[in-house]
Amino acid sequence: MTSLTILVTGAGSGIGAGIAEHLAAAGHHLVVTDLNLEAATQVAAGIGAAGGSAEAHALDVTSDDSVAALLPALSRPVDVLVNNAGLQHVAPLEEFPIGKWGFLVDVMLTGVARVTQALLPSMRERGFGRIVNIGSIHSLVGSRYKSAYVAAKHGLLGFSKVLALETADTDITINTICPTYLKTPLVEKQIADQARTNNIPEEQVVSEIMLKPMPKGVFITFEEVAGITAFLCSPAARNITGQAITVDGGWTVQ
Repeated sequence: MTSLTILVTGAGSGIGAGIAEHLAAAGHHLVVTDLNLEAATQVAAGIGAAGGSAEAHALDVTSDDSVAALLPALSRPVDVLVNNAGLQHVAPLEEFPIGKWGFLVDVMLTGVARVTQALLPSMRERGFGRIVNIGSIHSLVGSRYKSAYVAAKHGLLGFSKVLALETADTDITINTICPTYLKTPLVEKQIADQARTNNIPEEQVVSEIMLKPMPKGVFITFEEVAGITAFLCSPAARNITGQAITVDGGWTVQ
């Protein structure tokens, strides 16, 4: 595959960092962005130390000014946008601070629209672009105590369908990868939150809440999500657009 310039949001840790590292190892130039510039810089430095190509930038996906400031700072045009930035809050709706609820949606849905809107003109000008949203199994199903997260991740699917239609006149695609749980700091925190909210031990959260719905019964890996991202960027996937790519170990076939 031709080397691409790939911008990943929320790439200072977790899934974003894993995707960035694996795609850099495949020969692509990575634009590592995160609200935490120090974290993004560490990931980019690690990529460079491993022989890859990367640059790091601070990015707050909830801020118009932050997104606008990023564009002139980039070393080259972006071919691929991976919308990954996210966070979680676990609570029953009656106890869910509405400001926190809105913030989750701002990061994971409005933020996706904000960054995509900023990068689309350049993709259109060059006649090529790939947009990959990191959704979740919760783009497809619900779970108790995650109303904001589930609403935002469901919203990505509708957003992708509309953008697929709006970009059908050129070689731009947009798709959403929907994995079940990966072992990330965000998920580790969820384990503790779910244990407290459900009043069960943490190991029971893993076995009974996270992995039990999956016939395969194993966590998804960074390699899987990065590999699917790479495929969606390849010529073989040029007519795959507006789709939800489900990576759920059989969860939703039951």
